[in-house]
Parts: sequence; C-alpha cells; structure tokens
Amino acid sequence: MSSPLGASLGSATTYEAGALDRETFRAALMAKGDYYHIHHPYQVDMAEGRATPEQIRGWVANRFYYQVMIPQKDAALLANCPDAPTRRRWIQRLLDHDGHGDDPGGIEAWLALGEAVGLTRDELWSQEHVLPGVRFAVDAYVNFVRRASWQEAAISSLTELFAPRAHQSRLDTWPGHYPWIDATGYAYFRKRLSEARRDVDHGLELTLTLCTTAETQQRALEILQFKLDVLWSMLDAMTLAYQLGRPPYHSVTDQRVYHRGLA
Repeated sequence: MSSPLGASLGSATTYEAGALDRETFRAALMAKGDYYHIHHPYQVDMAEGRATPEQIRGWVANRFYYQVMIPQKDAALLANCPDAPTRRRWIQRLLDHDGHGDDPGGIEAWLALGEAVGLTRDELWSQEHVLPGVRFAVDAYVNFVRRASWQEAAISSLTELFAPRAHQSRLDTWPGHYPWIDATGYAYFRKRLSEARRDVDHGLELTLTLCTTAETQQRALEILQFKLDVLWSMLDAMTLAYQLGRPPYHSVTDQRVYHRGLA
C-alpha cells in the first residue's frame, strides 16, 4: 500500500476534519518522549553513576555504528527528495557528521569520545564490538529510510526532539560519576546540543506541515514509535551483553564470532 505521506510543501497547511489541530498534534508527538531511550535502565544507570567502565565502553563502541550510519541514512533521504529547499537544509545533517571546512564532524568527535573512555580508533572502526542486535536495529532504520518516501524518512528523525536532554544529562552527570573519562571526550555532546535543536526545528515543521489528516498524523506517530523502538532495542542488546553477562553465543564460546557486516 502506498504511503499517505505524499503531500507537497508548497501548499498551505489546512488540517482536515477529523485530524488533530496543529498544537494537539505537536503535543502527541512530544508525548512520545516518554519512550525515548534516555528512560531505558541502561541509560539510567549511566546517568546515575552505576555503569562500569566495560558498560560505558560497550555503549560507546556500539553507538559508534549508529553514528557512522547516520550520514548514509541522510544521503538516502536526499536521494529520494525532489524538493530543493528541503535538500539544501537537510544536507547540513550529513555535513555535521562527516565534517566540512574546519569542522571535523560528529564521527570524529565520537572517535575522540571512544579514546576518552579507553577504546582505540581501530577498535571502533573495525566494529568488532558491535552486537548483532545493535547492528540489526540500526540497519532496520537505514533500510526504512532507503525505501520510504522522503517525507516519512524525515519524520523518522524526530527522536531528535528529545536528544538535547540526553546530551545535557551526560554533560551534567558523567564528569562527576566517571572521573576516569578524559573530559576532552565530551565535545560530541556539546556539539550536538545546538545541532540537534536546529534539526528539531526543521523536522518538526516538516511534520506539522505535511501531516494534515488523521491518517497521516497516525502514520507519523507510528513512524516515530518505530524509531524509538530502534533506539530501545539497541540498549536491550547491550543490557544482555554488558549487564547480564549474556552476549551472543555466550553459552558456546567467549569469542566475538558475530558478523561485522555483509557487502
């Protein structure tokens, strides 16, 4: 079935009968923050100082896979988007991660975070620590964006609505709880505070403009929930591996035999 989200940005925003009004729809999107991964027990433990160095390193190493796939996700959206004004704004997200000019980019900043917690760049780039559950979740997100309309792909980014709070929480709590982490590693979180807020403004405006029927609004809420599921599932995999001592194949080997990606 084709997606109901095929509206043009050129038309005036008129909410049809049966649809939520603009402010009620915005509130419904914001209410999804109750399911953001900042509330996952793994994230709560990190924020409250209960995480071990292994658990911090495991999170950083696995989250790196998400970081390196974000530019590919954004490039896929751009490839599917015929609207030039949207492309001109959206391309900044790709540049934020890959770097441009004097800005080395978010991926480089995450590599510095990895070094700050005791990982090497080679470890991160090799993806040797990336758990299958994390890889499957991230790949599901990227593949959704590749197949979806650009409008639906844009809506899937709306978890950024809740990201500034997560970044600020780490800046506020980690230095006190984890003095062993080199403070230079926190540059990524500071960088994303302003970038995420800018991206939120764009993504939210697109969603509120495009979703003017009950059908498209429900679809948007479902897409946002899918992205929340991705982020939560990543932490479920890390919980098994680093908190419960049950990484993949733990009952048959102590080696990381899981795959590192398929061509």
